[in-house]
Amino acid sequence: MNTTIPSDAFLVNAYINGNEKALSDLIQRHKQRIYSFIYSKVADRDVTEDIFQDTFIKVINTLKRGAYNEEGKFLPWVMRIAHNLIIDHFRKNNRMPKFENNGDFNIFSVLCDDDLNAERKIIKGQVEEDLRRLILELPEDQREVLVMRLYKDMSFKEISDQTGVSINTALGRMRYALINLRKVIDKHNIVLVN
Repeated sequence: MNTTIPSDAFLVNAYINGNEKALSDLIQRHKQRIYSFIYSKVADRDVTEDIFQDTFIKVINTLKRGAYNEEGKFLPWVMRIAHNLIIDHFRKNNRMPKFENNGDFNIFSVLCDDDLNAERKIIKGQVEEDLRRLILELPEDQREVLVMRLYKDMSFKEISDQTGVSINTALGRMRYALINLRKVIDKHNIVLVN
């Protein structure tokens, strides 16, 4: 392996310390993947260009503010910024085809796909992280049932036995948890922008 190629973390530090060329090296290194990722979601060259530019404006502003602390995970961080800007684009245009949520469990469908490419893994990680934060806003009884059902894969019978409530109560709590989760997701505009 060629060890003379500087790591992303090295280039980020160089840029933070005043080396402007380090940023253009980073952009060149990742341009194709980020551009392709954006284009795969919006399917429009002009919109892709705009979102790509906005992504790197955010990157530059964050680095200049000294607010970057992704422990060397530069590409996933940039992808998350691009992903949030894509969602903003669809929201502004009142069309969210890639992020529709019309069934109770659609929020979680992205969590169940094992065959993910690199970009989708990044988004999956971000969605899971956001979801964990959102779940914390639910009332305790609803959160308990939701976690047992989704993360521990327990049946409603098992949930009923463990919590000491009837199956109907467990089902009701799950239903309210999903309704409240949707409200929380709306309140936070689906994806929390860091």
